[in-house]
Amino acid sequence: MRGPGSRPVIGLTGRRMAARVIGVPLGFDDAPLDVYMSEYATSVIDAGGIPLHLPLDMRPEDVLDLVDGVVFVGGADVDPRRYGGVPHPRSGGLEPMRDEFELDLATQGLGAGVPMLGICRGAQLLNVALGGTLVADLPIGQGESHASYAYPRAHRSHAVSFAAGSLLEALYGPEAVVNSFHHQAVDRPGRDVVVTGRAGDGVVEAFEVADRPVVGVQWHPECFTADPIFNWLVDASVAHKLQESAA
Repeated sequence: MRGPGSRPVIGLTGRRMAARVIGVPLGFDDAPLDVYMSEYATSVIDAGGIPLHLPLDMRPEDVLDLVDGVVFVGGADVDPRRYGGVPHPRSGGLEPMRDEFELDLATQGLGAGVPMLGICRGAQLLNVALGGTLVADLPIGQGESHASYAYPRAHRSHAVSFAAGSLLEALYGPEAVVNSFHHQAVDRPGRDVVVTGRAGDGVVEAFEVADRPVVGVQWHPECFTADPIFNWLVDASVAHKLQESAA
């Protein structure tokens, strides 16, 4: 266990929804509610970090003054207009305010060398922030059927193969079996995005950003106990914190 002085603060993004989703009294059903799935925070705590939930109203520059690393979590599709597309019939409800906050935070974080982990939507968002594009829809029942929600969230439904010599191979070995709940994925990689993990059907499942402590994964590692990606993030955030302190 790391000492309190060395424990990094890890920012966690979330969603803004109407309070009716938790069954509040009628007069409060349209009140804004910030929603954070607790397994992300628990995973950071278990890896030795201190989680900090990030409201969408924060200025990205203020966030980066507070945190040593960031997790961009899962959720709704990134607005296709952000990468030159248009909404798909299966796009669902888009969240423009969240897109704006997270894309600004990702862009500024990349410039500042902040360690960042993108999970599912978060991986897609990092790719878009770097100028990449996304596959609009991965049909259920084809290939690995990535978009199926038939399994429990911690069920490992298909394998991902990792590139030799990659960070992800060092963390997981040449292959890992993961869960799968995404109907989109990286299409054209963005600037400096290096694809280092693919499913058996060729769908991009993971990437790293060249010369930066930034990783994106399509599965949900927070659903598993002691997934090594969170230890990597905490360790990278400690290194970033020490570097900033010495500057």
